[in-house]
Amino acid sequence: MIALIQRVTQAKVDIAGETVGAINQGLLVLLGVEKDDNEQKAKRLCEKVCGYRIFSDENDKMNLNVQQAGGSLLVVSQFTLAAETQKGMRPGFSNGAPQN
Repeated sequence: MIALIQRVTQAKVDIAGETVGAINQGLLVLLGVEKDDNEQKAKRLCEKVCGYRIFSDENDKMNLNVQQAGGSLLVVSQFTLAAETQKGMRPGFSNGAPQN
């Protein structure tokens, strides 16, 4: 399981002109799920992402996690994060979890 996180003041996902997810301040999480991932790995990743102290406190120091900062999470599936790019110019996606 691979996550790419970005602090945002707002983020949204539109599909065919319709907003299907939106947040104000918080974290945009692009999530790549691999074949061998399981619920335990997902819980551990969630704990880590939610625990990162990357929001400023009252002294302008990065000391707060997303919950303490009153933020939200927007998680977006991104299978390309599971790409195999070690050789050649065509990435492989065989490590990615099957689409259900």
